[in-house]
Amino acid sequence: MAVIDVVRGDITREQVDAIVTAANESLLGGGGVDGAIHRAAGPRLAEAGGAIAPCPPGEAMATPAFDLDPPVRHVIHTVGPVWRGGGYGEAEVLASCYRRCLAVADELGARSVAFPAIATGVYGFPADRAARIAVGTLRSTPSQVERIRLVAFDETTLTLLRAALDPPETNASTG
Repeated sequence: MAVIDVVRGDITREQVDAIVTAANESLLGGGGVDGAIHRAAGPRLAEAGGAIAPCPPGEAMATPAFDLDPPVRHVIHTVGPVWRGGGYGEAEVLASCYRRCLAVADELGARSVAFPAIATGVYGFPADRAARIAVGTLRSTPSQVERIRLVAFDETTLTLLRAALDPPETNASTG
């Protein structure tokens, strides 16, 4: 089972084999973390993404990391669900994003992967639910990845991811 760490920071500066970007179906770049990764990786990332697109929600595809600093060798693009209230399979699609990213990482031989909080930005997935799905899925998915970094952009996401990783114990009364 992979070691999972939760950190706050810039995902483009993580010392990992692959970083995951929360992409749109075109893989041409967007806002938020996807935009930051595209800026750091340079214009060839959008060219490579466009060549393999479209990527449906819940799937993942890889490109080289281009101008990202080593040891990052790959960018794994995944498309999260747009939140529509929770009754449209959004949780299953989000879990699929994490599973498929690990499968792609295994295909690439990546031993360390950094993930953002997928679908919690403009796609509107509730961050607390997303954190629990991320941690639960990553813990339960067989993979050769040895180290997973969950990279939070802000303090709220950091707190939610840490709570999902190490939930407080409940003290049940036996008396």
